[in-house]
Amino acid sequence: MARPGSSFVCQACGARTRQFFGRCSGCGGWNTLVEQSEPSGDTRRRRPVAAAAAPGPDGAGSPGRPRRSEAIQAVGDRPLQRLASGYGELDRVLGGGLVPGSLVLLGGDPGIGKSTLLLQSARAMAARAVVLYVSAEESAQQVKLRWRRLAEDGPEAGPGAVPEAGDGESEGLRLLAETDLELVLQELETLRPEVAIIDSIQALHDAELGSAPGSVSQVRECAAALQRIAKRQHTALVLVGHVTKEGMLAGPKVLEHLVDAVLTFEGDRFASHRLLRAAKNRFGATHELGVFEMRGAGLVEVSNPSELFLAGDGPSPGTATIVACEGTRPLLVEIQALVSPTSYASPRRTATGIGTNRLHQILAVLEKHMGLPLSRFDCYLAVAGGLEVEEPAADLGVAAAVVASYRDLTLPAGTVLLGELGLGGQLRPVGQLELRLQEAARLGFARAVVPRGSALGPVAAGLGLQLLEAATVAEALVAGLGVNPAE
Repeated sequence: MARPGSSFVCQACGARTRQFFGRCSGCGGWNTLVEQSEPSGDTRRRRPVAAAAAPGPDGAGSPGRPRRSEAIQAVGDRPLQRLASGYGELDRVLGGGLVPGSLVLLGGDPGIGKSTLLLQSARAMAARAVVLYVSAEESAQQVKLRWRRLAEDGPEAGPGAVPEAGDGESEGLRLLAETDLELVLQELETLRPEVAIIDSIQALHDAELGSAPGSVSQVRECAAALQRIAKRQHTALVLVGHVTKEGMLAGPKVLEHLVDAVLTFEGDRFASHRLLRAAKNRFGATHELGVFEMRGAGLVEVSNPSELFLAGDGPSPGTATIVACEGTRPLLVEIQALVSPTSYASPRRTATGIGTNRLHQILAVLEKHMGLPLSRFDCYLAVAGGLEVEEPAADLGVAAAVVASYRDLTLPAGTVLLGELGLGGQLRPVGQLELRLQEAARLGFARAVVPRGSALGPVAAGLGLQLLEAATVAEALVAGLGVNPAE
């Protein structure tokens, strides 16, 4: 049984019980219940009452009072003033910049570059706004050392250059090394910054709760208190969140529901490029992609991501080039395939960057409609550069790479393949075809294999690309490879 004034809280789902059980009745997790002290009755009401009594940002009284629909429409008709983050790639994923009063949760693996990205962005925003950077995991001296290192490694640090004394571009940047939630809230009330960065939300703790920092109750209460003050003061708040070993954001699921945008920072720690995606965004699209490169001077935007995912040695057997679209951004990506005789009873199928089930489906279509005995061969597939390609427009490129490796053929240089592969062997049109063709023409590609009947406007006709239309996968591979792979 719990002691008086305490209860057991599940660290996975937040369920609360008065008695300890080995298994949580809410989520079914084992050994997730931790004893925590109950908060006092009066102190927990202090901040919500103060927040409800504060006037709204439009001066129309308390935000908790109802208003006429005409007044709400007048407020909503105001143009939305976003604050540029200093990174075009970050603004692209956010939908144009930070929205005043919004909460953004940034997650990623340890060492991926979350703090580096926000430090460089904070310095850029400090040139035109007051920015508060709260370091809850490092001391002020450690943060200063990172700033200095980024500046000394070269001029390419860009927005992340270290602010020196008297630097006019960083006069609005304030640094606070603190883990106590109450002190952080007091600083937010006093300074009233346009942007506040909390690194990280799991390191903050509320002294009124008896649990340890990072627990479900601590993360939930700290985030809720920060949300109230951010909405009241119209402060754009950026929270850094830890991730679990499965790659999911740590803490209660209510944290992701509480914020307005959830961004994930991805990439191989041993590779140079980083990808920024939005899993949730109330003020923009969730299919945009930001590309960065980690250098000695910090994170640098990649202006031409297609060159990052293309090999520079030219075509080789078993490779094909596609144009993948991440939101409104077209990316030329190289698909690599290796087909070799199997030495097992059942062949191996391994895919990196493309779903394994999608690969199985494409191999079945090739075997059924082209007569290729792929069931007796191992097949390994990879997307160059570590990019994840989920859209079906890559089907034709995957099929061409597999057939080229099986027949030891090389696709002609300057050829891209676009098309969705149906189970009957037919090619289906893909979306944003003109945008994909424009990117291919810009990078010097001369030939494009596309599904027959695709809706092409006058823009595609003026690109100078040789368009090879095909109705089936067999016709497309003959047009792309120049020979009949079934013979």
